[in-house]
Amino acid sequence: MEFSNIPFIKLSSEDISRPWLPITIVNPHSNKKMKILGLIDTGADECALPASYAAILGHNLQAGIAKEINTGNGKTIAYSHTVRIEIFDITIKETLIDFMPNLNVPLLGVRSFLSNFVLTVNYPQKKFSLEKQ
Repeated sequence: MEFSNIPFIKLSSEDISRPWLPITIVNPHSNKKMKILGLIDTGADECALPASYAAILGHNLQAGIAKEINTGNGKTIAYSHTVRIEIFDITIKETLIDFMPNLNVPLLGVRSFLSNFVLTVNYPQKKFSLEKQ
């Protein structure tokens, strides 16, 4: 299944257009969900969500698996919780996602998200495509 020519989105007038993807994050234990925009981030090894999303989804942030990770801003603590990612009519199996206290935007990284797709990015036309593998 392929999702073609998804337009980049500009979130504010000061921002540049970026490959944002509408997704739904689901806590499989409580079935609480959030519809959000996730930023396609080929430089992120893992998916990561702002820590504030944990409570909305019914997770106790600090009850997750704590780990120290390196980011572009230095070392930080992340708390991993199980979520399911839904994109259009595809469900990515339940996986551990890092919830990070100093993160402001959801990042869709390689291991738990992009590794499921062939990603094609057309920067001149500000569009991207995902093909499910």
